Amino acid sequence: MKKIIVTLGLFIGFSALAQEHFSGMSTSNRVGIINGVMNPAEFANLSKRFEVNIYGLSFSVANNKIGFSDINSDADFEDLLFQGTDPVDARVDAEILGPGFAMKWKKWGFAFTTKAYTNFNIIDVDPAIGNAIANDNLVFNTTLLNSSNNQRLNGVAYGEVGLSAGRNLFENEKHLFSAGISLKFLFPGTYSNFGLDNLNGQITQNVSGAYLTTNSPATLNIAYSGNLADSFTNFSDYSKSIFGGLNGTAIDIGFNYQWKGGSKDYKVNAGLAFKNLGSMTFKDSNNASTNYAFSTQGPGPLDLSLFDGVDNLKDVETILRQKGYLTELPNQKSFKVKLPAMINLYADFKIIPKIYVSGFLQQKLQDNEGNDQITTVNTFTLTPRFTLGFFEAFLPVNNNEISGTNVGVGLRFRGFYLGSGSIVTALINDSKQADIYTGFRWAFL
Repeated sequence: MKKIIVTLGLFIGFSALAQEHFSGMSTSNRVGIINGVMNPAEFANLSKRFEVNIYGLSFSVANNKIGFSDINSDADFEDLLFQGTDPVDARVDAEILGPGFAMKWKKWGFAFTTKAYTNFNIIDVDPAIGNAIANDNLVFNTTLLNSSNNQRLNGVAYGEVGLSAGRNLFENEKHLFSAGISLKFLFPGTYSNFGLDNLNGQITQNVSGAYLTTNSPATLNIAYSGNLADSFTNFSDYSKSIFGGLNGTAIDIGFNYQWKGGSKDYKVNAGLAFKNLGSMTFKDSNNASTNYAFSTQGPGPLDLSLFDGVDNLKDVETILRQKGYLTELPNQKSFKVKLPAMINLYADFKIIPKIYVSGFLQQKLQDNEGNDQITTVNTFTLTPRFTLGFFEAFLPVNNNEISGTNVGVGLRFRGFYLGSGSIVTALINDSKQADIYTGFRWAFL
């Protein structure tokens, strides 16, 4: 367990990645596959008749504890990650847009897309527990624990193939209404979850170590499938296991409105989309999803040093069971995991010729507490943009619930794009986030 915590701390400390995927690009008035992935109704508004997506990469890391000023050669990442009394939240996230094709025909737009996702999360973890496991410089004290939250370590990798259609429902000289839908076929690769809910007790630290005592039973879920059953912190296992077998579906539903300003331009472009409405089932030879009652009342205080060097949930589970801390509840060999359902709401305004400003809101429809839930974050982005048609430059200003407010910069030259959602903040402020994304698509006719 210590290895899990230390590895994640180092990963967060040194990575340079983004929080909102393709920040600023998804509301570009050069409408293409990225816009359609955000809202399938946009496929009816493609800027060109055909578009081929070559690649798109967006990576993200955010946390609520470690800032850029904390990163130096003397940094103790365990101390930084578990400083203070606020629960620890951290997120490592990646989205890959693979080969895709979109076309516009009369009032219709159609698309075939491929995507892959990986992410790892720390959710609402009590810093006292992290300090007691990861910190060898123990002091004599007792820390009370009284958390009603589900403290989670969660990782997932999966692939997706989408079929999309959008249609213009009404159009005149001033207004245009469109709607669209995407059917997504899901290929679950690997999954892991450690969820400790309603932990009430205390941690006692002394010269012999750190010991956890519970006042009442807590609920513990341990689930794993695929490569993450054997290692929670070997991040190459995520990329090796992105595409499993077809075992799930989801849909996106979107609506779009344009107040037109010319034959190829608009004054306002606004949209609403409901995304990731679905789930997938993990089935694997080493699958497990088990719920336990966790209590120290029988065997006595739990020595947290038992988890030194442990890097996978199987070993954590074995230690707790052998020492008598777990009472098994009904479990299942295969298990279903919900996608991060969300609402996307946005509007892009033409201020003067060549100058636009867009607002984008991502609101999750479920909380992150459920053990069968892939997590996401709430975020809002305001993006001023300068465009010459073949060239765009934009300055996204975004706020998310983990790392706070960040300012980035990006550009597009024809089909190539490169940007960051937080590089400006990282250079001038103590940002808890850094990022980069890039891609290329080819549009014609």
